[in-house]
Amino acid sequence: MTLSDLHALLPQLILALGATGILMVGAWWPSRAPWVLTGVALSFCAAISAGIVLPTVTEVGGMFGVTPYARFFTILWSILTGLTLLLSLRYAKVHRFAGAEYTALVLFAGAGMSLLSAASSLVGLFLGLETFTLVLYILIAFNRGEAIGAEAGLKYLVMGAVATGFLAFGIALIYASSGSFHLPEAMHGLQIDGQMRPLGLLGWAMLLVAIGFKVSLVPFHLWTPDVYQGAPAPVTGLLATGAKGAMFAALIPLFAALGTLTLELNAVLAALAMLSMVGGTLAALPQRNLKRMLAYSSVVHMGYLLLGLMSGGPDGQRAVIFYLIVYGIATLGAFGVITSFAQADGEPQDYETFRGLGYRHPRRCSALSAFLLSLAGIPPLAGFFGKFGIFHAALKSNHHLLALVGILAALVSVSYYLRPIIVLFMQERPAQRLRPGCTHEFAVLTVCFSLVLYLGLYPGPLLELISQILPSP
Repeated sequence: MTLSDLHALLPQLILALGATGILMVGAWWPSRAPWVLTGVALSFCAAISAGIVLPTVTEVGGMFGVTPYARFFTILWSILTGLTLLLSLRYAKVHRFAGAEYTALVLFAGAGMSLLSAASSLVGLFLGLETFTLVLYILIAFNRGEAIGAEAGLKYLVMGAVATGFLAFGIALIYASSGSFHLPEAMHGLQIDGQMRPLGLLGWAMLLVAIGFKVSLVPFHLWTPDVYQGAPAPVTGLLATGAKGAMFAALIPLFAALGTLTLELNAVLAALAMLSMVGGTLAALPQRNLKRMLAYSSVVHMGYLLLGLMSGGPDGQRAVIFYLIVYGIATLGAFGVITSFAQADGEPQDYETFRGLGYRHPRRCSALSAFLLSLAGIPPLAGFFGKFGIFHAALKSNHHLLALVGILAALVSVSYYLRPIIVLFMQERPAQRLRPGCTHEFAVLTVCFSLVLYLGLYPGPLLELISQILPSP
């Protein structure tokens, strides 16, 4: 690896080497708040370096790109990592987390998400994906005092190991069919007489199983509600936003390289998208636990994103990236509110706990309401334009039935997003006061709330930026 390659990977090196340093020094200095704040500083340093340090190469080792597209997502995931650590500052203290280990794991997850989004080969995709997946196995069960966390970690570990096997076999079959790991050559090599080679088709089938698990598509979603409920709230926010978002960020150039061969996958992709939108909606409706409701609703959102991915072209790609950002902001904000209410004996999750809470803690409950309404797609919040872009791209690409199903699912979703808001503000029984928020928690919630409102009122600049960094086919 040359000096130019190291220069190009500077943001990822800041995250990975910073995490390693914290892990090693933390063994001798078992503090908590200083390490978490150091992790926040390293995350924002990585984001700044990705934005201002221009690489002199376009690819590193034939595995990771350093294009504007890759750097954009490096900035995004680095900021997300920093905000997650900032949310974790009080939470880690209350639950007596080992500060150095926790901070290092979150930074490693940020580095893995960045590498996955920058993957320009199947090997890079595998390495980036497994980097943060292995970290999440630990983070999900990090609260050793709760049995439900250990159960969630075990479920994610077992099913994740199976999905990793499918991913490895799928990559192996695609390589055997095309003779290359590099995305453009590998996807082009799958073609024979205008059709996909049978071995390549089998490889893609296995790849879709692994992808379905990683992003919670029906029928590979069964781990999602238990893991969301059992994992610490800041970790759940990271899993729901960065882990899934990085997978879709990697799929955009992968599908762009596949070109017209995506038509052979459309039937399977359409089935996955429809099952996810319908199944997730039906499962979310009866929920009375906020984290489980957000888990099932995330399945629906992944169906929307898959629909945008199927639409293809600049419109579909732009819609997917914009949706990833606004979904991530609102979801991180929602789990940030849960984190801010968490106490040593657990997190408020059941709707009964939130009954009348809007009158006791109006600022945080108003922010939670805004995040839920954005996820529901209510204007003028950012989620409305996210859904509009997805459905517009689907209609332009003649996916009329899927667009109709998505629109109906979005209308029904208003019901299960409004229910917790009604519980917060429209109950006569006075609520029990929960813990007051901290300054750093309010800072994260303010950032998320402001972005949800700003991108709903003025999405133009972000859409223009996305148009400039779209990956070329």
